[in-house]
Amino acid sequence: MLIAWAKLRDFRTYTRASVELSPGITVIHGPNGAGKTNLLEGLYFGCTARSMRTTNEREMIRFGSSVARVVVGTVDDCGTHELSVGYGLDPPQGKPIKRMQVDGVPVERLSGDAPRPLIGVFFPDRLELVKGSPSLRRTHIDQLSAVIWPARSSTRSAYSHALLQRNALLSGIRAGRYSRASLPSWDAEVARLAVELRDQRSSATSLLAVPFRERARELGLSGSVGLEYRPRSTAVDVESFISELQQRTESDIDRGFSMHGPHRDEIAIVRDRRELRAYGSQGEQRLALLALLLAERDVLAEKHGHTPLMLLDDVMSELDSPRRNFLVDVLSSGGQSVITATSAAHVPKGHGVRTEITPEDVSRAQPPSNGLMLVPQ
Repeated sequence: MLIAWAKLRDFRTYTRASVELSPGITVIHGPNGAGKTNLLEGLYFGCTARSMRTTNEREMIRFGSSVARVVVGTVDDCGTHELSVGYGLDPPQGKPIKRMQVDGVPVERLSGDAPRPLIGVFFPDRLELVKGSPSLRRTHIDQLSAVIWPARSSTRSAYSHALLQRNALLSGIRAGRYSRASLPSWDAEVARLAVELRDQRSSATSLLAVPFRERARELGLSGSVGLEYRPRSTAVDVESFISELQQRTESDIDRGFSMHGPHRDEIAIVRDRRELRAYGSQGEQRLALLALLLAERDVLAEKHGHTPLMLLDDVMSELDSPRRNFLVDVLSSGGQSVITATSAAHVPKGHGVRTEITPEDVSRAQPPSNGLMLVPQ
């Protein structure tokens, strides 16, 4: 699955933009502030209906406009497809409205069945995945697990819902509003989903561990590098997890929420048995992030039979020449990639198809003829 073209209107700094992508590597080059990252975000938004940079989607609408639109053309073995995403605000109330279409047919969301590529993303702010809080890594591994095994995609949300209900009950017991009568049933539900979620994370981490170690070695990250899943629970089954919860019932009631479960687990990135988030330099953390994304690319290519699209923002700026050459060789071996750089010379020539464009090139285009109209309902 490849992106053939994309058209943006009133998206970030772009009034109108159109870009055609190479089936291999497309290099978007230009000075800082020219809109290179905005273009990558537009590609991601058009394929997923989400931003890779912000949870406040209003930021994507160009100043002075009320609607941002992205239309993406994709190509697969079955032919060509078109994905359309529009986001705007209802003027009277400022209520956000999002409209999506697949091949002209309105859809509620861009699900895994939509004709769109899998996507891996590197951008400087994503370094928080390595050096930030454990919740970021938990979310990331859960999202990866859902892509690898789509049938398991609801486990995390189901666990979060059950945990929320148990926490509400604990808080109510603490305040004297509820009795403990229904606590055992919620213990059982939380335990069932907790064991399921823990096992999924363990499987996903195990799949990534070997390719991550290999990619880290190839990128020159020194020492013994690894990816480790560290669950809080030692339970071997649901019954033993229930027992762990019950041992903590009094302390959970005192606090009014659950302190035990996979919502407290860690996925650690280590080098010589020390966590890189605490003991690695920024350069080492950057290499670890890149190794992780390349490892995920390897796993998804093997599991799904096609290589994910890679969106790489400013990835070359802190890599030396050998690492730049290695990265381009990996990306040129298969799949589609879009790389931003301040100069095209920062991206070595690979052996595959390559296209070079600038943000100024895409800004000269006309808007999509079939852009979504957002009509409040």
